[in-house]
Amino acid sequence: MNDAIQGGMSGERSELRSFGDRVLILVVLAFLMLLVVLGRLIYLQIYNHEAYQTQSLNNRIQIQSIAPPRGLIFDTNGEILADNRQILSLALIPELLDDVDALFERLSELIELTPGDLTVFNERIRDRPKHDPIVLKRDLTDEEQAKLAVNRHDLDGVVVTYETIRHYLYSEKFVHALGTVRRLSKEDLGSIDRVNYRGTQFIGGTGIERFYETSLHGTVGSRSVEVDASGRATREQPTDLTPPMRGASLTLYIDSKVQLAADAALGDRRGAIVAIDPKTGGILAMVSKPAYDPNRMLSGMNTQELEQVYAHRDKPVFNRAVQGLYAPGSTFKPVVGLMALSEKITDWSEVVNDEGNFQLPGSSQVYRSWNRTSTDAGGHGRVDMHRAIYRSSNVYFYNIASRIDVDTLAGFASHRFGLGRSTVFDLHEAGIGVVPSREWKKSAYEENWYPGDSVILGIGQGYISMTPLQLATMATVLANRGSWVQPRMLKRSDRRLTEVSEDPESLHAVLEPTEMAEHWERMALAMSAVVHRGNQGFDQNGTAWAYIGLDIPYTMAGKSGTAQVIEAAREGEEIDDEERDEYERNHALFIGFAPLQNPEIAVAVIVENGGGGSKVAAPVARAVIDAKLLNDPVVAQSD
Repeated sequence: MNDAIQGGMSGERSELRSFGDRVLILVVLAFLMLLVVLGRLIYLQIYNHEAYQTQSLNNRIQIQSIAPPRGLIFDTNGEILADNRQILSLALIPELLDDVDALFERLSELIELTPGDLTVFNERIRDRPKHDPIVLKRDLTDEEQAKLAVNRHDLDGVVVTYETIRHYLYSEKFVHALGTVRRLSKEDLGSIDRVNYRGTQFIGGTGIERFYETSLHGTVGSRSVEVDASGRATREQPTDLTPPMRGASLTLYIDSKVQLAADAALGDRRGAIVAIDPKTGGILAMVSKPAYDPNRMLSGMNTQELEQVYAHRDKPVFNRAVQGLYAPGSTFKPVVGLMALSEKITDWSEVVNDEGNFQLPGSSQVYRSWNRTSTDAGGHGRVDMHRAIYRSSNVYFYNIASRIDVDTLAGFASHRFGLGRSTVFDLHEAGIGVVPSREWKKSAYEENWYPGDSVILGIGQGYISMTPLQLATMATVLANRGSWVQPRMLKRSDRRLTEVSEDPESLHAVLEPTEMAEHWERMALAMSAVVHRGNQGFDQNGTAWAYIGLDIPYTMAGKSGTAQVIEAAREGEEIDDEERDEYERNHALFIGFAPLQNPEIAVAVIVENGGGGSKVAAPVARAVIDAKLLNDPVVAQSD
């Protein structure tokens, strides 16, 4: 029994020794670990103090970008056209929102919001920090600000913040002349300098704003702010600030007086007007209607309103002045005439008997005069080149066109007038149109060129198409008696531009004609007879005399045109333009320049579905020229 007791006691002592050993080992291990921690602390706090202090400071101090103010845009007289303004916007902070839908419903009771606004907000929230305010609605009115302020206690996560956005002083009246900015998209991120665009929400979308985007944008600035553990700014470091550099300011050739007169003259009709200074190529006015208000599009339009603008049948976003393609109609006749004179296919003395119709030898197809009526075959009697221009004889130009080579005409129109190609210096969107040739038709339609194609090309119909800008360029070359100047918007800037390697005012390349001086001058005189009264009775008056030439105080040259929207019957059925659907009626065109000697302005007008060029488009052109030449411009009204 004693042995058993002694054995038990011995086992307990052994277990106690074993436990004591384990405790000792644990104590030693804990002590060693404590030494390691203390050593690490000593290393961090003493030996590597400066490095980690810097890293800690970097974690506490955040560099934030400051978007640069966008460069200003002025007209030729120094009047500001586009600047920047501060607005108050409604923004939501995602991390403070419990129920976005409920909050949106509550906000909708206070201010006007649409489901589309919420959709856009939810799209923007995906790639943004939860503590960053995200704009829900821009440019709050005073009434909206007051309602939000009164109900602030009930709107957790809602803030009203300042933003700087582009502002166009004349809204829709200059939108197609200047272009607009638009919101940065994901696609833009692959082509821009992301560092320089930090903090920027808008980028040039169209027109001048797009072409000179790099220069207009400016250089981003930066500031240091203290942030908390969530990355939320708590305090700014005023001593660590790099101010942003404002973008370059541009002065354009656009003349506000001429632009506003053009806008008023066109009125509510669809169409476009382009006016150019023949000496410099500077674009004095560019109107496309209908238009839209870019300020509302940037700040005040909801999704539904935007969709209505883009889906509208009349396409207000479409810049007809540089993108719209139209048959030039009879405005093309001076080009055909000059080409025929240069190739000695005709001369100024050749006379054609215009009895109102024309047929190619061996063909039964009849080509009619524009002045044919149900009781009169039309026609202008005996006409030479001069009279064929101011009376706009179709039969004369059917005859001439049937004798010319279409490829030679295409080359002449392209080389002398820049037709069929893009010639403007600083507009991305400018269309090139079509001046057809044998090769072009074969490529486009897999068909040969036929003599009948040449006949209707002679009066500016068929496959040919031009933009109003190209029509104005054509008028400029006629005004310059064959000298070429490149159309452009930019006149000068307040600093060197990325997009221009030289002084803009030194870039006016001029192609002086080396021959045909007499032909160019006589064509200008024939075009002046379109507007001014002749000396031998009414039949000698030009097509536009009764509409704009009765009281005109200066000498003007012009050419009217009417372009078919749908092909009219060449024989048989007569279609009254007034009986057609509005959108199927003929377009009215007019090109002109003034004064006749030493011209200061060349202009092109197209009134979509307007009818006759002399009656409808010519008064518009005169109103634009009046605004340039007269101190008291008269805005013409026409039916």
